[in-house]
Amino acid sequence: MNEKTNENLIELGSNIKKHRILKGLTQLELSTDSGIPISQISAIELGKLNTTIKTLTKISTALDLKVKDIITF
Repeated sequence: MNEKTNENLIELGSNIKKHRILKGLTQLELSTDSGIPISQISAIELGKLNTTIKTLTKISTALDLKVKDIITF
């Protein structure tokens, strides 16, 4: 991956983590609510995983957000 892609993944992960914490959820709770494995939640939040729109939709739904609310780049 190029540097810009890595920056975007880190920003995406930070946004998800910020919204998760604002909602008062742990990674385990977000995992349970979204149906996404906790290991995948962790990797996304750390910017280590290039995920799919389907996964982002599940995460954003669990956070009561729209996908556009967590993609800010």
